[in-house]
Amino acid sequence: MTYADAETLFFDWTRTASLRRHGLAVAASMARYAEHFGEDEETWRITGLLHDLDYERHPSLDEHPYVGVRELERLGVSEDIRTAILGHALYSGTPRESLLAKALFAVDELSGFVTAVAFVRPTRMGGMKVKSVRKKLKDKAFAAAVSRADIQQGIAELGVDESEHIARVIEALQREEARVFEVDGT
Repeated sequence: MTYADAETLFFDWTRTASLRRHGLAVAASMARYAEHFGEDEETWRITGLLHDLDYERHPSLDEHPYVGVRELERLGVSEDIRTAILGHALYSGTPRESLLAKALFAVDELSGFVTAVAFVRPTRMGGMKVKSVRKKLKDKAFAAAVSRADIQQGIAELGVDESEHIARVIEALQREEARVFEVDGT
């Protein structure tokens, strides 16, 4: 599957702007981490984009991400991508053993959080600093649905410095700001 194929599939299954934005944000963060680790950017970007493929249609814990992973298997998507997607859901019980799986878990919640921070800033991603994100992370009322525990667990599993991790996600979203923030729902 190419990234263009993945994007067509994702936009077919995902109609809301917010979930489209999240998928694109996670894809951008995964691409940045592929660059950092010297991994295949397209594979990592596809994994980030498709991690919540089925969430809009099948949001229950019984169905997400299992329905999407079955569809990806039917389409011949590699096992490493499917396993990483299963592993991003703690309740799936799928261990995150590969670097790909660890990176996906580490960037998922943080990408959503950084996006939320951008929406309350007049310059969106422009000039965003790590300290701004850290300050908002301490405010439990801000983006309350984002699991701070998952963010910390992801950082620990990936074995990266927290400030560097936040900086990489900020950089990824700054690089692709127009694409991530200008997405629309259909």
